[in-house]
Amino acid sequence: MNDNTALLGREHLTRATSSGPGPSAFARWWAGLRQPPARLSLALQGGGAHGAFTWGVLDALLDDSRIHFEGLSGSSAGAMNAVLLADGWSKGGREGARQSLADFWTAVGKQLPSAMVTQGESDAIDLAPASKLLANWAAYFSPSQLNPFDLNPLRALLERLIDFERLRKTSPFKLFIGATQASSGKLRVFREHELSVDVLLASACLPKIHHPVRIDGEAYWDGGYSANPAVFPLCYDCDARDVLLVLLAPLVRDGTPRTVEEIDQRIAELAFSAHFMREMRMFAQAAAFAGPRVLPGGRLERRLQRMRFHMVDADNLASMQRTQTKLLAYGPFLERLRAQGHERGAAWLSQHAASVGRHSTLDVHRHFG
Repeated sequence: MNDNTALLGREHLTRATSSGPGPSAFARWWAGLRQPPARLSLALQGGGAHGAFTWGVLDALLDDSRIHFEGLSGSSAGAMNAVLLADGWSKGGREGARQSLADFWTAVGKQLPSAMVTQGESDAIDLAPASKLLANWAAYFSPSQLNPFDLNPLRALLERLIDFERLRKTSPFKLFIGATQASSGKLRVFREHELSVDVLLASACLPKIHHPVRIDGEAYWDGGYSANPAVFPLCYDCDARDVLLVLLAPLVRDGTPRTVEEIDQRIAELAFSAHFMREMRMFAQAAAFAGPRVLPGGRLERRLQRMRFHMVDADNLASMQRTQTKLLAYGPFLERLRAQGHERGAAWLSQHAASVGRHSTLDVHRHFG
């Protein structure tokens, strides 16, 4: 310990002793000096415009200098958020990441004209009846019929905002971007050195809206069909043992769908969460199987025993209860989701940030086992 540190410690101890519970206050200060930064990997779920909720969660995490990221895994909107965070960080650290996310979602919020949106007396924002009718009508046509020239406004936006060449060379984080092979249904996880605008568009390619995205001769659809998001790379390819799940789809829905529309929406929701739920169940069962042991187990067992899971979700948020609002790329709606995500993220930090690196704050077996 050098003279400056010793002097600082004595001054802090004097202040703490004179103002209350001296030793315990000093102990907390000293522990803060010795505690390394909390290393965290993120699993970011996709969900169209609902991804603005994740924007808010990430914005809150960026406020806390104790949290340092290692791996980011995402599909669809989750992939967008992961790459935007990494690209912004490479340009300007935490503030650069914050600005990158804001620039993207602000631009996305200008995609939908206000005439296509309605706002009710309860301040609920939704697609206007004419917009819903148009969406239902479009479902009867393929993308090649509705959009023969494969126009996608996201392509130009992503090319303008993200420096893919820089990320391929020097990404600040490990990136795992999921996309689904249309021919086989297999998941392909693209790494940071493989990133391109086509990889991001493939990860967010809904086959009823967009043409399949071809990469190395293979056609890809939305990564949500095979992993939403993929969690296993954060276990096997990252040193950090803590994984924060940022979920947009509710784990449990109250009641049983009755109408045709409700049933269709729930089927689509289940299709996009089935692989994730199965993967998390595997983690729950594997950890229980490994269990506490007197003798050391194998490498996989040791790794599973050390995994710690945390979660921020959008449960019970009225603004995200309707599946059709995933298409609501409207500025005020996205800002509302960002604010709600920031509130949930800040609440998680307040309650659980000190647990990162120590123990799980999510009962994986109860939620997924």
